[in-house]
Amino acid sequence: MSRIKDLQKNLFGGTTSNARQFGMIFTLVAIVLLFQIWTGGLTLTSGNLIAVVSQYSYILILAIGMLMVIVAGHIDLSVGSVAAFTGIVVAKAMEAHSLPWPLGIALGLLVGALIGAWQGFWVAYVGVPAFIVTLAGMMLFRGGNQYIGNADTVPVPENFREIGAGFLPEVGPDTGYNNLTLLLGLAACAGVAWREWKAQQTRREMHADVAPLWITGIRLTVMLGVIVFATLRFAGGRIGTSLPISGIILIVLVLVYSYYTRNTIGGRHIYAVGGNARAAELSGVKLRRVNFVVMMNMSVLAALAGMIFVARSAASGPQDGLSWELDAIAAVFIGGAAVSGGLGTISGSIVGGLVMALLNNGLQLEGVGSDMVQIIKGLVLLFAVAFDVYNKRQGRFSIIGSLMRPFQREEPVGTANPASDSDSDSDSDKTLVAG
Repeated sequence: MSRIKDLQKNLFGGTTSNARQFGMIFTLVAIVLLFQIWTGGLTLTSGNLIAVVSQYSYILILAIGMLMVIVAGHIDLSVGSVAAFTGIVVAKAMEAHSLPWPLGIALGLLVGALIGAWQGFWVAYVGVPAFIVTLAGMMLFRGGNQYIGNADTVPVPENFREIGAGFLPEVGPDTGYNNLTLLLGLAACAGVAWREWKAQQTRREMHADVAPLWITGIRLTVMLGVIVFATLRFAGGRIGTSLPISGIILIVLVLVYSYYTRNTIGGRHIYAVGGNARAAELSGVKLRRVNFVVMMNMSVLAALAGMIFVARSAASGPQDGLSWELDAIAAVFIGGAAVSGGLGTISGSIVGGLVMALLNNGLQLEGVGSDMVQIIKGLVLLFAVAFDVYNKRQGRFSIIGSLMRPFQREEPVGTANPASDSDSDSDSDKTLVAG
């Protein structure tokens, strides 16, 4: 019994576990296995996995920015329109003015930053709710896309397409795999092992509880096994394909934003504002600056996602970006973010995005129509969160709750809660939304 308790404590969100990583891998493996059986083994083929990353990387990029917006207590409905507007501006600049593709990318990021500054100003300094500001932005920039492009498609240069449709090149000896992808997988394995060792050393230096060696071994084996398997799948695709360039961009963004939200003052301020804006402001957090930054950052990532999509499609069109904001929001909430703000992780949002991507992909492989795909995705979003909330209310194991446990504040033993029963219930409900 003690070993079972140790396993649950250290693998599923205890104080000595890296619960987020293991929980993410556990969830993804379960979903992949489900569709692997349902599709007769098609889900885990190299070609299909490469296609999933290539097709849905822009949604995962949006989920990174949307997580920060939602954690801060806002919502952004304009991301699809911002992506479409940026795409048409960049495509027109490169077609009509022969703008080199590197400058085209820089122009797109600048457009996103300006749009984000515009919307951030209204939210942070005028006080208009983000829901209203971005709803206006959704209409404004959708109209701008159709006005600039005359409701027509605009092609982009071949070099520009590499960021959306390109792959890691073939270099070195013929090993039967893409060598750069193999090296990237090897680096990932080394990074995970080093991070686990470093975490154990830090806990020992702090004289904190350290997970038993056998549990650490299980956790490392699972994580490294998934990385090795994914590396071989992506490296073993048909000649000319491997890990997509858009996937590399996504990995870099996940690492950078995960570090920012977990290990920097600015990142912790976002969580503080979302948890209790008034208390955060009284503690010295610059509330307006935080709100401005998260809105601006979201638009920059939307611009990047729009350019990646246009590059993959080889042209910008009037239908780009439709309903992207809904997919990004769904990814964040499936990944464990709280509707009321203050809770959520970058890695959780990536898992949520992959859930939606694998749902789309698996259902398409089975020939399910787009109407039923939307119905099933909506039901999955509703029941996934509702089931997890129910489990937590019953005191049972909660996947999303376990992923969020490192962010939940524990009261010292014997400390009385001065809040009334109704206030306590209200705070509990806010946490339950995140699972």
